[in-house]
Amino acid sequence: MDQPEIGEFILSEQVRVNGRITAATLSSGGELGWGDRRLDVKKQVLGFSVEGSEIKIRAVVEAAAGSWCSGDKTKLIRKCFTLELLSIDSLRLWSQKLQEYLDSLGRPKRLFVFVNPYGGKKSASTIFVSDVKPLLDDASVEYTVQETKYQLHAKEVARSLDLAKYDGIVCVSGDGILVEVLNGLLIREDWENAIKIPLGVVPAGTGNGMVKSLLDSCGEPCAASNATMSIIRGHKRSLDVATISQGDTKFFSMLMLAWGLVADIDIESEKYRWMGSARLDFYGLQRILGLRKYNGSIIFVPASGFESYGEPIDVEKEVIFEGESKPKSDDGPVTTQDYGYQGPKVDMKSLNWRKINGPFVSIWLHNVPWGGEDTMAAPDAQFSDGCLDLIMIKDCPKLSLLMLMNGLNDGSHVKSPHVSYLKVKAFILQPGPRVDDQTKAGIIDVDGEVLARGKGSYKSEEKTLMSYDKLLIKVDQGLATLFAPSLDLADLIPIPRD
Repeated sequence: MDQPEIGEFILSEQVRVNGRITAATLSSGGELGWGDRRLDVKKQVLGFSVEGSEIKIRAVVEAAAGSWCSGDKTKLIRKCFTLELLSIDSLRLWSQKLQEYLDSLGRPKRLFVFVNPYGGKKSASTIFVSDVKPLLDDASVEYTVQETKYQLHAKEVARSLDLAKYDGIVCVSGDGILVEVLNGLLIREDWENAIKIPLGVVPAGTGNGMVKSLLDSCGEPCAASNATMSIIRGHKRSLDVATISQGDTKFFSMLMLAWGLVADIDIESEKYRWMGSARLDFYGLQRILGLRKYNGSIIFVPASGFESYGEPIDVEKEVIFEGESKPKSDDGPVTTQDYGYQGPKVDMKSLNWRKINGPFVSIWLHNVPWGGEDTMAAPDAQFSDGCLDLIMIKDCPKLSLLMLMNGLNDGSHVKSPHVSYLKVKAFILQPGPRVDDQTKAGIIDVDGEVLARGKGSYKSEEKTLMSYDKLLIKVDQGLATLFAPSLDLADLIPIPRD
């Protein structure tokens, strides 16, 4: 771990450690030390307790090199260190100063914790008990645990939760529960205050793209202990939220939208769920060998530096904005209430819209770098830049596509000449049918769940929130707040909105 700035000593005292007298110090920079041991209080010390003349320091340290994972990404393990003070006055002073320093860090004291026992390998309950709970207890964090019992349960709870009782909401799950919580907060009448509550996530699902992105950005492994520590430390960073709208119907996304190849693999491979994560590779090969292309078009506002993509369009003729037309499915869309967050207020007609016509192999929008623990979909994505990263494939030979998909684990796929990679500030998807069979359409996948199914697609008989039609996507820069593994000053400085 990086060493803290030492600064002046707040405390300096002779103590007994393991039967030996040694000097112990606590500096204004947050370094606690004795003998050969140094602890960064901000990063490593969870809490302490007083037992008789002893202070028990509860902390985390890095596991021995090579004991858990490869490379320089190391798992954290719990440790308890005992300092015996030599007088009652010294014991009182050390207890007081240690508590004052910990209190000054602004760490969360009360958390609401969702545990999804059904996601991924159904291991979330075990992960909470073995990895999360001991760290929260060591840090004296109070918590309320809610196991999710059915789809959208977390959304229902977040919608009505008394947020004044908590300093944050934590999801021990994959990305799905986190997205449910976001949507629950944003449909509240008090959404403007609700969305300010920090959200944390501990990896315990199939797709752990958000927590992987957070931890990897600081060189930490995607492990439950590291994720829990990032929550306990209380550091925060802002996150863009994308509002996907179709008429009056809205969905709030924090991860990704896929249409075409990626969506087909993600959703249709569910039939092979018994294979575990290997189902994606197995079905991905099938889909590449039987490659589909989709008609349609995309309309977008490019970020600065990407204006060369697409062709300029006449906004009045091409773009349908809210209130001017409402696409409808056969059963009609499932609409949300009028109150709650309605999406960012943007003069859409004043923007520099450009258009690209299909056919397309794949359209993939990403808000953060990682789509899963092994999928770096958008290596240049930022948490709060006001943009979505667009990864587009229009045409690609099958062999090249196989090689390209192998590059997803390190982000090298975006360097392929068959991939267009750019940043967009707003986006309109106009999906169409398959090129080879006009009677069959595709799937629109948002944050790992089906947002819309076209006719003849996989499980097309099932109802979805939106119809397989035009979607408008707008980005609200830095709307949500996440617990993060380190304090990123760039995220604390407001970036001017265009």
